[in-house]
Amino acid sequence: MNKQLHTTLLLPLLAAATFATTPASAADGEAIVKKARCVACHTVDAKRVGPAYKDVASKYHDDKSAPGKLFEKVRAGGSGNWGDVPMIPHGADKISDDDLKAAIQWILSLH
Repeated sequence: MNKQLHTTLLLPLLAAATFATTPASAADGEAIVKKARCVACHTVDAKRVGPAYKDVASKYHDDKSAPGKLFEKVRAGGSGNWGDVPMIPHGADKISDDDLKAAIQWILSLH
C-alpha cells in the first residue's frame, strides 16, 4: 500500500480508537481550548474566524469517525469545509495529542 494511502486510512482510525478511552470533562475541554488559544478563531456559540464549536458538533454528531477526522484536520490544517479562510496546521508543539483528543471530545459533546 502506498504511504499516502496508508496514512490517509490508518491515522484517522487509530486516532478514533484512542478517543474511546480518553475521558474529558467539560472544564478540561474548555480549559484546553483556551490554553491552546483555539479561542482566537473559535467560540462555543458563534462563528468567528472559524466555525462555532456547536456547529462542528452538529455537523459531526452521527459520524463515528469524526474524532479521527478532526484530529487530522487540526494537525494538517486546511480550508473549504467551513468557508474560504484556511485553518493553519497545529502541531504537537502547540497542543499535545492528549490535549487535542480531549478538546475534540469536549467539542463533539456540545451538540
